[in-house]
Amino acid sequence: MDLAELDLTTAHVADACIRANIPVRTATLVPVIPGTRLAGRVLPARHAGSVDIFLEAIDRAQPGDVLVVDNDGRTDEACVGDLIVLEAQAAGLAGVVIWGLHRDTADIRAIGLPVFSLGANPTGPLSLRDRAPEALSTAEVGPWTVTSDDVVFGDDDGVLFVPGSEVDAVLAKAASIRDVERAQAGRVRQGESLRSQLQFADYLASGLTFREHLRKIGGAVEE
Repeated sequence: MDLAELDLTTAHVADACIRANIPVRTATLVPVIPGTRLAGRVLPARHAGSVDIFLEAIDRAQPGDVLVVDNDGRTDEACVGDLIVLEAQAAGLAGVVIWGLHRDTADIRAIGLPVFSLGANPTGPLSLRDRAPEALSTAEVGPWTVTSDDVVFGDDDGVLFVPGSEVDAVLAKAASIRDVERAQAGRVRQGESLRSQLQFADYLASGLTFREHLRKIGGAVEE
């Protein structure tokens, strides 16, 4: 599974979640290599001051998984560096998502594996903490708790999580939204305004919400 190969963005997937009445679970994380994308089953790991938890998670991973690291969103230490990213790549993982910071930015960029985090910090783990009982079964990313039953998608807009059981239906809706939006963009470039395409004057007189109007006419712009 690859967003680039699917020709989809996280924005398409988020809009599809809204249309499917699935909670939109997003996090504002930044790719270490701008322009990279990732998609794969969540492989959770809760950091407690040592990289052994990551090695243990990777040891039980399946090819294509994404290591999702929970470091409580801390900004006083980095918890993942180039060696863990290199190990993840060697094990066939699709990428790494960090609710916290990374370091070794230049080396990670040279490795080329997609890595998303809150940013960089040269300082490694500052102390050892007690490992949570659920350290290898769940991860918290912002307000969301994710497990291996979830799939994570990431690109320049951030990351989002979709229940694995809903992925096929969500991606089908995302592809439909993408196609409608691209057709609308093409018509704007050819001189037909978006307002005209979306029958905006009719909407203003309709009494409908804009999303109700869009669904009625088959348009797309915000979901």
